[in-house]
Amino acid sequence: MTLCWWFLLVAFIPMTSGTNPGVKVKLTEKGLEYGRQLGMVSIQQKLKSIKVPDFSGSQTVSPIGNVKYSLSNMCIVSVGLPQSAVNLVQGTGMRLSVSNAFISLRGNWKVKYLHIIKDSGSFDLKVKGLTIGTSIAIKSDETGRPAVSNVNCGATVSSASVKFHGGASWLYNLFRKFIDKALRSAMQKQMCPLVTNAISDLNPQLKTLNVLAKVDQYAEIEYSMVSSPIVSNSSIDFSLKGEFYNIGKHQEPPFSPSAFTLPSQINNMLYIGMSAFTANSAAFVYNKAGALHLFVTDDMIPQSSPIRLNTRTFGAFIPQIAKRFPGLMMKLLVQTVKPPVTTFEPNNLTVQASSTVTAYAIQPNTTLSPLFVLNLETSVSAQVFVRGMRLAGAVTLNKMTLTLGTSYVGEFQVRSLDSILQLVLKVVVIPRLNVQLAKGYPLPALGKMKLVNTQLEVLKDYMLIGTDVQFTG
Repeated sequence: MTLCWWFLLVAFIPMTSGTNPGVKVKLTEKGLEYGRQLGMVSIQQKLKSIKVPDFSGSQTVSPIGNVKYSLSNMCIVSVGLPQSAVNLVQGTGMRLSVSNAFISLRGNWKVKYLHIIKDSGSFDLKVKGLTIGTSIAIKSDETGRPAVSNVNCGATVSSASVKFHGGASWLYNLFRKFIDKALRSAMQKQMCPLVTNAISDLNPQLKTLNVLAKVDQYAEIEYSMVSSPIVSNSSIDFSLKGEFYNIGKHQEPPFSPSAFTLPSQINNMLYIGMSAFTANSAAFVYNKAGALHLFVTDDMIPQSSPIRLNTRTFGAFIPQIAKRFPGLMMKLLVQTVKPPVTTFEPNNLTVQASSTVTAYAIQPNTTLSPLFVLNLETSVSAQVFVRGMRLAGAVTLNKMTLTLGTSYVGEFQVRSLDSILQLVLKVVVIPRLNVQLAKGYPLPALGKMKLVNTQLEVLKDYMLIGTDVQFTG
């Protein structure tokens, strides 16, 4: 796991003009704490990669005079980070601090004194009381994706102790304190550049975030930010566009998202609010793409059903059909005439759809003869659930209302067709719709994120997903 996971969670922060979002996300202190734990593993690996350059100097040591020394081949042996914290700074960002850290290092030493005498050996260095503090800024890059940078950094090393091996112990004990000081200074200078580089190393990963996620052959959903994040002392709230578009053609729908506010819950690491606007923008896109239609034929009706899609069955209700088109199979075209409308109420998600049902008789030469057009108003209840990193659903029929639009076979009682259309909806149209809904659409994908302990509830005008997260890889 990398240091970047909690940066990823707060990084969708392009500074765009403020409009109401379709999706809101709250990252809680619990989420930041999980990120701190994972991040310390990465920082520890970064500290192990410190390269302390060879250096040399000279020091006057009584009573032998000038002593020239050099330290070389220094490498990190171990790193300890017993104390660390990530804190939110209200209105600005966050601060990472590490304290009481220690680093053990090993290397070689050489000395020359009295112009001709040389000595050498190895040494162990232990740096204690290492403290690092840095503030992190998050902004948008030129592509609208996030970028992070180090605002300021401070590092101190309270002590460094050297233990020499080999050579004349009386000699290096004379200049140990000078070596201690030089090594402590060299290590201290390494800290902030390393932290700055570690933060900069996140940017290539941040460029992979799915600000535009493909749903299927018709649609994609945009998760770019519509405003700067709101940083409080306990959470980071940020606002995503959360809007569906036809692939390659971003046309705005004739409606806008309404404002909504996430509740102040803190039990989970992450809260995602998906508004009715997001669902309705999807309906607008699929209706515009002509995807909300279905031809229903007799082979889609269960064999056990006494109702068949033929002129004999319909002729029992509309006699003129049987007279004018005897012994023919039929086909129904069910299609929406405007985008369905999704409504969120507490514990209740409903979809209202206005459609037409056009009935055709299939002639022996396969041409279609129109029989009638019905206006169909339906209401369905929806269940939504999280599956992996996608939000999926399923619907059941609440009620339907039929009225006659156009008849090509004379007047008839539309109500007599209720049972047939109920069957068509329940056993053909809705099951096929549920197959598509079960595929779901992608949630914001932040690295290799997995949602765990997920709960979902429907509230007024939006649904709320509360979840913890895990990162792999």
